[in-house]
Amino acid sequence: MIICSIYKSLKKEGLYLFVDKKEGLSRVPDALKNLFGQEKLAMTLALTAEKKLAIANAKEVIGAIGEKGFYLQLPEVMDDEMLALAEKNSKMPKGF
Repeated sequence: MIICSIYKSLKKEGLYLFVDKKEGLSRVPDALKNLFGQEKLAMTLALTAEKKLAIANAKEVIGAIGEKGFYLQLPEVMDDEMLALAEKNSKMPKGF
């Protein structure tokens, strides 16, 4: 279980960053922060692998936070800019 902070982008509707509350946004790469834009804390919750989330898979979220320091949830309908962000995020080296 981790205590997870979920931030929503004020720049792009439907774009969310999940991070470990203890680390905050410290492990999120600057390039992603710039693309994400100004953030607003949407909620904080205790996240377990069994937890049901609206869109994301909790087990995948926990794994990504452990590996990269964040999980990026993209909008269900993506424009060209979001598709480029999704592709770039999937190619980030481990440790980002």
